Amino acid sequence: MLKGGDNTYKFGNTHMDKNLKKFMDTPTKSRAQILDRYNVEVQTSDGEIFKIASGIDKYNSEEYKAYVLHLIEFIFDRNFSDDKEQMVNRICHEFILNGVPSWGMDEGNRQSERVRIGKRIKELREAKKMEARDLAILTGIDAANLSRIEQGKYSTGVDILSRICVILDAHLDLIPNEK
Repeated sequence: MLKGGDNTYKFGNTHMDKNLKKFMDTPTKSRAQILDRYNVEVQTSDGEIFKIASGIDKYNSEEYKAYVLHLIEFIFDRNFSDDKEQMVNRICHEFILNGVPSWGMDEGNRQSERVRIGKRIKELREAKKMEARDLAILTGIDAANLSRIEQGKYSTGVDILSRICVILDAHLDLIPNEK
C-alpha cells in the first residue's frame, strides 16, 4: 500500500516543478492511504477515519498516486472542523475543484456516536421541559452549535459535554459497547 503524509515520496529522476516540490514537502496532519482499487482511507488529526470512494489505484504512476494522496491530506487539513457535516461538504467540493478522483466519502467512523450522544442530550433536555436556546444560554454554547450537537453533526469535547450534563443533572460515563 502506498501511504502519504511522511514526505517519503520518490520521484526518481523526474524533473519536478519547484511549486510541486514545495507542495509535496508541505507537512500534513491527516494521513491518507490506498486501501484497495476503489477506496482510500484518511485519518484526521483527531483520529477519526473517513473512507473515500476513489479509483486512484488504477493509475500506473506511483508519483501521481503520491501527489493525489498528499492533495487529499492537504484538503482534509485545510477543511478540518468540529462541524463534521460542513467539513465533509467542503472536502467533497474541494475534491471537485482540484480534480481529485472521487465518487464520494462517508461521514466518518464516529458519526453513529455523535448521533447517539446528541439524541440523548435532546431527550434529557426535553424531559426537563427545557428549550434548546435556554440550555445554550445556561451552558454558554452557541445555540446553532447546540442544535448541531443534538443532531449529531458536530463533534464536541468533554468540557462542553460536562457543562451540558451539569445543567441537565446528568453525568458522563463510560459504558461498555453492547455485544
